[in-house]
Amino acid sequence: MLEISHRPLSEGDEDTTVYFVREKSRQPPACPDQEVADYLRSVWELDDFKGQAGRSVLYYRNSIGGAKTGERVIVVGLGKDKPTSELLREAGGLAVNVAMGTKAQRFKVALPEKFGGLSRGDLARALSEGLVLGSYRFAKYRNELDPEQDSGSIKAITIHAGDDRTVAVAIRQGLVAAQAVNSARDMINEPGNKWTPGHFVKAGRQLAEQHGLICQVFEEDALKNMGMGGIIGVSQGSSQPPALVVLKYRGKIAKAPTLLLVGKGLTFDSGGISLKPGAGMQDMKYDMSGGAVVLAVMQALAQLQPTGINVVGLVPAAENMVGPAALKPGDIINQFNGKSVEVVNTDAEGRLILADALAYGVKHYRPDAVIDIATLTGAVIIALGHHRTGLMSNDDALAQRLVAVGDRCGEPLWRLPLGKEYRQQLKSEVADLKNVGSDRAAGAITAACFLQEFVGKTPWAHLDIAGTAWDFTKKSYVPMGPSGVGVRLLLEMLLGWN
Repeated sequence: MLEISHRPLSEGDEDTTVYFVREKSRQPPACPDQEVADYLRSVWELDDFKGQAGRSVLYYRNSIGGAKTGERVIVVGLGKDKPTSELLREAGGLAVNVAMGTKAQRFKVALPEKFGGLSRGDLARALSEGLVLGSYRFAKYRNELDPEQDSGSIKAITIHAGDDRTVAVAIRQGLVAAQAVNSARDMINEPGNKWTPGHFVKAGRQLAEQHGLICQVFEEDALKNMGMGGIIGVSQGSSQPPALVVLKYRGKIAKAPTLLLVGKGLTFDSGGISLKPGAGMQDMKYDMSGGAVVLAVMQALAQLQPTGINVVGLVPAAENMVGPAALKPGDIINQFNGKSVEVVNTDAEGRLILADALAYGVKHYRPDAVIDIATLTGAVIIALGHHRTGLMSNDDALAQRLVAVGDRCGEPLWRLPLGKEYRQQLKSEVADLKNVGSDRAAGAITAACFLQEFVGKTPWAHLDIAGTAWDFTKKSYVPMGPSGVGVRLLLEMLLGWN
C-alpha cells in the first residue's frame, strides 16, 4: 500500500497530492507548488486556514487547461509549535482521512524538507505510520456498505522522498510497524465465534512459517501435564480447548539479551460464574488484545530482523464461559510455579492464565526482562480513563525506559505503585493467595501484585491496556474500536534495547 518514490513529485500520475505546511505569524503558509501557494494565500486572507495543526484544506485544480486538470490537492497544517513525531502521525492520519472522504484511490505525498529539530528519517517514519494507521478500516463481514456512512478506500500511497537512503529505511520501519498494528487490530476486531484459542494457534504457526520464527504450541493435555492450573481452570466452562502459543525470534549476535513478552489471549470473557452484566458484554471479544499485540510485535521483528536481541512471545489462549465444569467462586487451583490460588471471583481470570505463562517463561527462558500486556482490570479505567496505559513494575530502569518510549510513540504510560501493603489484600485463609483483593480498592495494583508473585526477581513490567486497547483517546490515526496500542511501544523498545 505504501510506496517510496525517488522521482520528482510532478512525475507522479496519482489522483491526489498531499502537502504539509507550517503556520506562519504574518504571512500565508509556504508551498512548493505555486498554484497551490496562490490558493492558500486567498484562503489565508479570508482567515479560514493558516496552517494550524489539525486543520486541512481540500483544493481542486483549475478545470480549464493544464495537464493536472481535476487533480485533488490536500493541504494539511502542521502548526507553529515545537514539532514532534506525534504531530506528524496525526497529520498523516488527517491527510488520509480527508482523502477517504473523496473518491481518491491513489495519492502522493510531498515529504517536508525541514521540520524543526526532527531528522528527515524521524519525520518520514512518523508520517508513514500516520498514513497507514489512519487508512485502517474493518469491513470484513459487511456485505452491504452505506455510501453515506462508509469512507472511500485508498489503494496506494506514494511518498516522494528523494534519494536519501536513511529516509527510505525510516519509511520502511514505519510501514512495518503500522502494518503490525493493523494486523493486531484485525485480530481484535474478529468476533468471539471467529477468533478462538485455536485461531491463536493457527496464527502463530502461520507467522512462524511465513517469517522464519520458531513456534511451539502446548495444547490442553500438555497444559494439564505441565501443571498449568490457571489456563486449564479458566477454560473449564468452555467447549473451546485452551493453548499456550510460544513464538521465538533469535538475533544473529551470540549471547544477545533475551526479552520475554506475554500477552493475555482471552478470546471471549463472559465472566464465568461471576457473570458480567449483559450490557456491553459484546466488547469482551477484545479481551485478547494483549495476545494480538504480542503476535503483531513478533511479526514486525521477523520483518525488520534486529540482530542484537532475542525475543520470546507467549500467548496463553483460553475462553472464559459458564458451563457445568466451570470454575466456581471458592475453588482452589494450583499455578505452574506451585502456588495455590483461591478463586474468589471467576471474572478475574486474566491474571490466572498470565500467571502460568509468566512462571513458565521465566523458568524456561531466563529472560533479562519480561513484559506482560493485558486488558486486565476495569479499575485501571477508573484510575486513568482511556488516555494512558497503566504501568506497574519491580524495576525502575525498565519502567523509565517504557515511559520514555511511550511518550515518543504517542502511547503514553502512567506508573502506579506496588508494595507489600497492596499484597496484603491478596492474603487467603485457605491458599497461598486470592485472585482478587479483599475489597475493590486499588484493583489495578492488586492485580499486578498477583502477577508479581510469578516472576521472581526478574526485571518485570506489567501493562494494563484495559482503558487504551479500545476507546483510546481520539486521534486521526486511531479509528473507533481496537487501537492496537502496545505494538509500536514494544517494538520501538525492543529495536532500541541495546
